[in-house]
Amino acid sequence: MKGKRNLKTILITLILIIFLIIYLLPLVLMITNSYKTYSEVMLNALSLPAKVTFDNFKKVFETMNYPKAFFNTLVITLVGVTGIIIIGSMAGYKLARSKTKLSKYTFLYCIMPMMIPFQSFMITLVQVSKGMHLTNSVLGITVVYWGLGAPMAIFLYQGFAKSIPHELDEAAIIDGCNQFQLFTKIIFPLLKSVTAAVIVVNAMWVWNDFLLPLLVLGTDKKQQTLQLAAYSFMGQYKMEWQNIMAAAILIIIPALIIYLVFQKHIIKGMIAGAVKG
Repeated sequence: MKGKRNLKTILITLILIIFLIIYLLPLVLMITNSYKTYSEVMLNALSLPAKVTFDNFKKVFETMNYPKAFFNTLVITLVGVTGIIIIGSMAGYKLARSKTKLSKYTFLYCIMPMMIPFQSFMITLVQVSKGMHLTNSVLGITVVYWGLGAPMAIFLYQGFAKSIPHELDEAAIIDGCNQFQLFTKIIFPLLKSVTAAVIVVNAMWVWNDFLLPLLVLGTDKKQQTLQLAAYSFMGQYKMEWQNIMAAAILIIIPALIIYLVFQKHIIKGMIAGAVKG
């Protein structure tokens, strides 16, 4: 029996290692090709670079105007995620505390956009954004992200807020708290795990998003995000793959840091928000 169990464990481990190699292969190729010249990439994308050089990273840093693009992306991510948290947490808590039929229908109405593909309404969204003067503006696009990110945030916060005892609300009100103080000082600190999950999910989405900034910000280089700046290496007749790979690494590093900081809260928060209550 022990021999069969050991053999089974070895086989499972080998299978997992194979899947891990397959999963990491694109990342390894991206890193190796970022150090190659254009001719080396075209000759053999699977080979190691003949000489390790940081010339591609220097060119990408200057061509993308990385500090400006990084600042734009950081502002959009911070303001966008902050707005999603505020809207999602307050709406989710209020909907969790309301027990009327109207609140149930309102909740369904709020989370319904989660089931609608972005591509089906993106043209209308751009037209509405233009009418509200939100286009060609770094701060304007954050308002659009609030609307797109709020449904999932409301879904997670509402599910978790159901598990918070009503007695806390009553005790806080008896002690003299108003509704705003009750939420900010009592309820919101209890939503920490869900908030961490909302931060990670939405920060990764906003940071890596390409289509919405392309539609809303356009081609103005002063307003470009990192994704739009990296797109400049993709021409009609030539793809600068070595620079594209280097740009991808420079874009991934900040997002990877965010993920590593909050990774332990992701699954915990997602499960808590979707299951509790």
